[in-house]
Amino acid sequence: MLRTTLALGLLMACTGTALADATLRIDRIQAQQRARIEQGVASGQLTAPETRRLVHQERQLNRHQARVQADGVVTRGERYRLHRDAQRTSRAIFRQKHDPQRRH
Repeated sequence: MLRTTLALGLLMACTGTALADATLRIDRIQAQQRARIEQGVASGQLTAPETRRLVHQERQLNRHQARVQADGVVTRGERYRLHRDAQRTSRAIFRQKHDPQRRH
C-alpha cells in the first residue's frame, strides 16, 4: 500500500513538473516575442497594422496554451503544436520587422 501511494505521488510530481516545464518554455518564448514586438514599435520597424496583427497572433497563442493546460496534462502532440504555433509567430515577427515598410 505504501509503495503504491509513493509511486502514485511520484508519478503526479513528475507529471506536474513536465507540465510546468513545457509551459515555462512557451512562457519564455512569448516573453521574448513580446519584447521583440515592443522593440520593433519603438524603433519604427513595425507599423500600427503590423503590430495589431502580431499582438493578435500572440493572443491566439495564449488562448491555445490555456486550452491545452485546462485538463492539466500537456501531451507530446499538444506541446508540438504549441511550439509550432510559437515558431510561426516568431517568423511573422521577423518578417514584419524586416520588410520595407516603416513607420514615419
